[in-house]
Amino acid sequence: MVELDGETRRCHVPNTGRLRELLLPGAVVWCQFHPEPGRKTAWTLLAVEHRGTVVNIDSQIPNRLAADFVRSGGLGLMPDRVQPERTFGDSRLDLYYEAGPVRGFAEVKGVTLNEDGVARFPDAPTERGAKHLHSLARAVEAGYRAAALFVIQRGDVTRFEPNQARDPAFARALREAAAQGVKLRALICTVTPGALEITGEVPVCL
Repeated sequence: MVELDGETRRCHVPNTGRLRELLLPGAVVWCQFHPEPGRKTAWTLLAVEHRGTVVNIDSQIPNRLAADFVRSGGLGLMPDRVQPERTFGDSRLDLYYEAGPVRGFAEVKGVTLNEDGVARFPDAPTERGAKHLHSLARAVEAGYRAAALFVIQRGDVTRFEPNQARDPAFARALREAAAQGVKLRALICTVTPGALEITGEVPVCL
């Protein structure tokens, strides 16, 4: 429930995370009007201000940014083809790419949690997230390249860490995947109410 122009409106939140540290009473938020027929609400909540920083919470945006990052050579090669959502084993991974003889997969995770300047994922336990990491490790064993891309949807962090306290299984899976050759990248974004773009990278600390 959001106060817009003095009226309380029900807004759709396009994110399945808990966001308990962000969506607090009185927080300044940015919403978009979508008056399409059939929607339960005409408003979508896209971003929230947290300690002076605008944070994107639209969980669909990181995949689009990551796909552009891969297409532009962010993984060290220029792909001939980038395909969203490709199945490998029993997982549906976010990106598949081909660059000459090279075949690769990338899984994308959007990050909103900042704890004392450290970006952490996940903000709640995710068995699915750990499963994706195991699949990336198996892809490396099968001869593919594989990467986990953590798109940090805010610009006020200095490094990325797995959230050991909230999901030790995911943290363990991330360390195991890295040991088996899965590349880990933490991409930092500049966020404004009207735009969001990847503008740099921070270290991944396991």
